[in-house]
Amino acid sequence: MLPRRWALFLLVVAATWLSIAPAAVAGIPVGRYAIGDSVMLGARDQLIARGFRVNAEKSRQFRDAPLLVRTLAAGGHLPLNVIVHLGTNGLLEGIDCDRVVRAAGARRHVFLVTLKVPRPHREPNNARLRACARRHVNASVIDWYTYSRHHSAWFYGDGFHLTSSGQQAYAAFIDRSVDAV
Repeated sequence: MLPRRWALFLLVVAATWLSIAPAAVAGIPVGRYAIGDSVMLGARDQLIARGFRVNAEKSRQFRDAPLLVRTLAAGGHLPLNVIVHLGTNGLLEGIDCDRVVRAAGARRHVFLVTLKVPRPHREPNNARLRACARRHVNASVIDWYTYSRHHSAWFYGDGFHLTSSGQQAYAAFIDRSVDAV
């Protein structure tokens, strides 16, 4: 018979193992990886503080994301949750969105963030992001546009780059949205 202290220790170890086992068995690291453009770059520090790994670059195009996701996944560096906030800088093609979700793989979840940008391509891009999420069971939409559109203090004069209060709101909203799924 094990002493009570050892039994308790083994119970804690088993509970810990069971809570992380699905990710370990699947060979996919636990975590959240965010891919974006200058909008996300503005909130980089706030996202990192909330546990995200952030890969954001000024002027990044959506068409750049499939190769990035494929490379990270192949190298074992893409965690379970992938957040993509791209499309600010031009019209995105639905096929590129499909390629991102497929490159992530069926065992990961891809979160597509809608755009809050006062440009003609906002509505078609947001419609394409929503349609892409409907086509894939492992994809969801984070509706930043709807959540943020009436908060002008969150944005600089261009209407989409984030002020300090916008950076905080953005990071908190992305964090809550990922945790809710």
